[in-house]
Amino acid sequence: MNSAELTIIVPVFNEEGCLTRFCEAMDAFLQQSPVVTQVLFVNDGSTDNSLAQIRAICQKKNGYSYLSLDRNYGLSTAIKAGIDAISSPYIGYIDSDLQTSPLDFLLFFEHLPDFQMVNGIRTKRKDTFIKKISSRIANAFRRYMIQDGIEDTGCPLKIVDAAYAKRVPFFDGMHRFLPALIQLQGGRVKQVPVQHFERYAGYSKYHLFNRLWGPLNDTFAFRWMRKRYIRYQVAEKLEHKPTLHAQS
Repeated sequence: MNSAELTIIVPVFNEEGCLTRFCEAMDAFLQQSPVVTQVLFVNDGSTDNSLAQIRAICQKKNGYSYLSLDRNYGLSTAIKAGIDAISSPYIGYIDSDLQTSPLDFLLFFEHLPDFQMVNGIRTKRKDTFIKKISSRIANAFRRYMIQDGIEDTGCPLKIVDAAYAKRVPFFDGMHRFLPALIQLQGGRVKQVPVQHFERYAGYSKYHLFNRLWGPLNDTFAFRWMRKRYIRYQVAEKLEHKPTLHAQS
């Protein structure tokens, strides 16, 4: 993946009903992308036919690759596994459930490299009432507790400078704080409104309990980590010259 300027991570857990249509949407973006772009599926221990579909897609299509985890670890681990495997200067992230459109990545490029992350804001969300309310409560609590100014930290449409992404201190639940974790390193985050759609197929892996308790609990973990985060810049450095050995 060394030739790509942007690699988009697509975590997958039991999304067999979405993958064919997702690739059609992604292909439309790849044809218009102003930079060389590749796609990396990260199969997070799917138990349906997702992995077989991913293998077939990657065998047929240029610019698509995958890695498959040995079991289901969760979204944060899947994203980290993708980041660890990527060598392009920019890293994107999108879910495969088609609730966001890959074409909206086209709105992000004008803000790079002035910002180290571009984060979507889902407008006119097409979620269930419970999902909307739980997300609104979790986002409001997070903003109040950490004051990061991010309107929609959970939006699954992001592009980030890979150098910053690879320095993110990862922990379970970190996917909820990616913009704040970029800010923690001194990076700037641009927020851009994007489209939002009803789920194309399958079902959400989140319910009321993990949509509320998980983000609330992780917010306290983030505050603890932020207080202890080490960040510094070298102002000056002297390199020692190699010692010359006297000739015998």
